[in-house]
Amino acid sequence: MLTRVYKIALKIVAGFFILTIGSTLLFRWVPVPFTPLMIIRCVEQKTDGNEMVLKHDWVSLEDISPKLQLAVVCSEDQNYLRHSGFDWLAIQKAMKGNDRGKRLRGGSTISQQTAKNVFLWPGRSYVRKAFEAYFTLLIELFWSKERIMEVYLNSIEMGKGVYGAEAAAQFWFEKKAINLNKDESAAITAVLPNPLKYVANPPSAYISGRKAWIKTQMSYWGNQLDYDKYNDKEDVADKKQKRTN
Repeated sequence: MLTRVYKIALKIVAGFFILTIGSTLLFRWVPVPFTPLMIIRCVEQKTDGNEMVLKHDWVSLEDISPKLQLAVVCSEDQNYLRHSGFDWLAIQKAMKGNDRGKRLRGGSTISQQTAKNVFLWPGRSYVRKAFEAYFTLLIELFWSKERIMEVYLNSIEMGKGVYGAEAAAQFWFEKKAINLNKDESAAITAVLPNPLKYVANPPSAYISGRKAWIKTQMSYWGNQLDYDKYNDKEDVADKKQKRTN
C-alpha cells in the first residue's frame, strides 16, 4: 500500500516539474496568449452584468518604448538589473511592515510579478507566494532580463480590461507603445498599483504626483535603461556578438 502511494506521489511530483519547467521553457520564446488574471477579470465582468472587455496585443520588446521600460523599473523595481529575482532588502521591509500592520504586504520584484501574472492567480496567501517564488526562480534561470521585461510589459494589467503596453498605449493615448514619450510612460506606470481604480489620462492629482516622482527617478537613471549595466565586460561582449549574428 505504501509503495503504491509512494509511486503515485512520485508521478505527481514528476508531472509537476515537467509541466512547470516545460511551460517556462516554452514561454521563453512563445508569446503568452492570455493569463489567469485575464480570465478572472472576464468572469467578473460577466458576473457583474458588464460588457466583457479584454484588450491585449502582444508586441516584441523592440516595439515597446524604452521610456516605458525604464519607467516601470524606476517605479516598481529599481534593483531589477541587479537581483536574481528577489530584492531581499525590500522583502525584509515588507515583513517588518506585516508585523506592525498585521497585513500581508509584498516586496515583489518585476520578476515575481511576471511569474505571478503568467502562471498564477491573484492573492496574498503564503501558498501562492511559495508558488510565485518557485516560478520566479524558473524564469530567472531560463529567461533573460530582456525576456522577463517583454513578458511583463505584455501581460500586466494597465486599466479596466487593458493588458500590456500596446493595448495601454492605444487605450490611454491613442498611439503605439513604441511611440510613448517620457510623460506618457510615467503616466501609465503610475496607475499600476491599482489599474482598476486609477486613470492615466487625464490624471488625477494623486496620479500626477506619482507621475512626477517617476519622471524624476527616470532622470536620475539618465533617462535610459541599460540591460548590460551590471554585467561583466566579457558577458556584454558575448551578448552583443549574439545579437549581431
